[in-house]
Amino acid sequence: MDKRKVIEAYQRGFITIQECAQILGIDSLEIMGMVGAPNGGERPRPVPRQSMNS
Repeated sequence: MDKRKVIEAYQRGFITIQECAQILGIDSLEIMGMVGAPNGGERPRPVPRQSMNS
């Protein structure tokens, strides 16, 4: 599998950082450096937008 597609799947939230590292066959810390992930290991979840009228 193409490394770019695996990293893209991680960035879109389809797989975790651990799954991404496992597919690529590298250490989780190494993959975090490649994709610019925070030190927590998991991608931060986006905060849902709220209406200004609520």
